[in-house]
Amino acid sequence: MARTQALSPQTMQAVRASGAVPHSEYLLEVSDVRKEFPGVVALDDVQLKLRRGTVHALMGENGAGKSTLMKILAGIYSPDSGSFKLRGVDIRLKNPLDALQNGIAMIHQELNLMAPMTVSENIWIGREPLRRFGLVDHAEMNRRTAALFDRLGIDIDPDIKVGKLSVASRQMVEIAKAVSFDSDVLIMDEPTSALTEKEVNHLFRIIRSLREDGKGIIYITHKMNELFEIADEFSVFRDGKYIATCNSADVTRDDIIRMMVGREITQMFPKEPAKIGEVVLSAKSLTLNGVFRDVSFELRAGEILGFAGLVGSGRSNVAETIFGVTPADAGVIELFGKPVQVSSPSVAMSHGMAFLTEDRKETGCFLLLNIQENAQMAVLQQRYVNFGFVQQQALAKAASDMANRLRVRTPDMNEPIINLSGGNQQKVLICRWLMTNPKILILDEPTRGIDVGAKAEIHRLISQLAGQGVAIIMISSEMPEVLGMSDRIVVLHEGRVTGILDRAEADQVKIMELASR
Repeated sequence: MARTQALSPQTMQAVRASGAVPHSEYLLEVSDVRKEFPGVVALDDVQLKLRRGTVHALMGENGAGKSTLMKILAGIYSPDSGSFKLRGVDIRLKNPLDALQNGIAMIHQELNLMAPMTVSENIWIGREPLRRFGLVDHAEMNRRTAALFDRLGIDIDPDIKVGKLSVASRQMVEIAKAVSFDSDVLIMDEPTSALTEKEVNHLFRIIRSLREDGKGIIYITHKMNELFEIADEFSVFRDGKYIATCNSADVTRDDIIRMMVGREITQMFPKEPAKIGEVVLSAKSLTLNGVFRDVSFELRAGEILGFAGLVGSGRSNVAETIFGVTPADAGVIELFGKPVQVSSPSVAMSHGMAFLTEDRKETGCFLLLNIQENAQMAVLQQRYVNFGFVQQQALAKAASDMANRLRVRTPDMNEPIINLSGGNQQKVLICRWLMTNPKILILDEPTRGIDVGAKAEIHRLISQLAGQGVAIIMISSEMPEVLGMSDRIVVLHEGRVTGILDRAEADQVKIMELASR
């Protein structure tokens, strides 16, 4: 990092409070930052300049270096070289607490809340109000949380355990926690990945309010429409290198894609005609008490059956029941024309089913294991064990071939999966299930946190699998994805099916009408 003397956190806090900061056009200046991991140059002399009272979007494919730079700014990683100025003053960030004391807060793409603790305890951890004898004043902590939520328009009980909240509600708690530090720089890494359209609009109101207060917001997103709606300017990284910075009003969506991927993407939803075969899965009056009821539908070979609905509609719960994660309380599942009691995932897998869950951190990746180990997890006992011995060479080749097919960016298959970007982690999970050669593939939010180039690749792969006769259920919160890829669309609202639309008749208005009945 820069060799100049940096102010201590205590001095910086005093400077912030007094307002006596050196004049600078930029709130934050990052110059010539480099960061290497074993076998990978994550950042190659990149730069970023954030103005006061603006939203600056950071764009790039998975593995471009966006999250690495943000983790450096949040004090999680240390750079190999480079300089940083905050409010015109050189800084060196040694750890996350140092970043917070300097006025930099980050909302991570992978949520970092502690499920057994309450919402208030998560927000004020390490800063709890105390009573006499050093005891935590829970009543005061809940009062402060309620006041913060009232300011942000968030309707969540401060005393509820985080583990009982939906992914979307946890995201709002993360946002509130970052705001509670009253930081001048807020970093938001894919903050809308689990939010409904209504919740996204709510978040944007919060962001605009913070911008009016003079905060600087760095906003990482793969959703082009969000960039044009909320960002004042943006910077693009590609393969760890800085490409350009532009005003959002001066470019088109295609301009940004070209900068991000270095090539044209002519078709985001390459849906190819596929022969629709016989019914392979039939759900009849499936019910999971208190979650969904009387859910019925059919899935055919070669069909992509989209599931749409607002968060809380029961889409993911239905998928988990079909796969045996939460067996149904009532109803019938038929596989290939025969009733089957799907009592566990192993039963589902024995009938040729595979399930990509929506939360790769909590229920997908084994973060302490490497790519090879993660990829082989579902197939190890199926085809690669003879007489108690693992066929390591064949298994390694199969995993490597699948990773190359999905263009997983990694120095080798021994790389710990925790070191990969979120999008590349998602690709490894898709590798895991494709290695099982499934007949029925359930994909819950398959492109969440995936960049625009990888999305097109995964959409093409899904279409190819359907063309090979694989029956696919695809759950997605992104309406264009559901409309662009599905042969038919099942719409749910509050745990019941409100309609099933053919591709030709489906549009966004009809789906939203059914999803909000």
